[in-house]
Amino acid sequence: MSVFLFLFIVMPVAEMAVLIKVGGVIGVLNTIGLVLLTAVIGAWLLRQQGLATLLKANQRLNSGELPAKEVAEGLILAVGGALLLTPGFITDTIGFLCLLPGSRHWLASQALKRMVVSGQSRGFHFRAGGGTGPFGQDPFGGAGENPFGRQRPFDCDSEGNIIEGEYQDQTETDHDRIEKK
Repeated sequence: MSVFLFLFIVMPVAEMAVLIKVGGVIGVLNTIGLVLLTAVIGAWLLRQQGLATLLKANQRLNSGELPAKEVAEGLILAVGGALLLTPGFITDTIGFLCLLPGSRHWLASQALKRMVVSGQSRGFHFRAGGGTGPFGQDPFGGAGENPFGRQRPFDCDSEGNIIEGEYQDQTETDHDRIEKK
């Protein structure tokens, strides 16, 4: 409850106080211009840093690694972007801290210390039922077997090698058939 009190009551009041104080020193139009300028710079920085983080996450996925740090940084970037679009200097300061690489990396590492990240690079496994395993007994009664045979990730052949390729859709649509007539 105290977090919501802070976010929805204390923070807007503090933002108004700072805006009034800054407006009294530099003028109302300059204050509005400064708030708009921080939003524009923040949007540009968010786009730049967001694309860089997305590319890093894609590289980690392609190398078979779990992009946990990049996901955490992506969430921090989203929060920072939202804070920069919120009018006010306090939220802009926190938003810029979320977007700058050094502080974002530190925030992401702090967040990852509190998270448990798990995954497998060879696909996901499903188990259900009530029995001896961590999530129960295999509902199909076998050691990795089920009525559909041994399951592999979709992009692997029978030996577990990853298959890559390109395809071209050559299905004929109703629209194509009408144009041919």
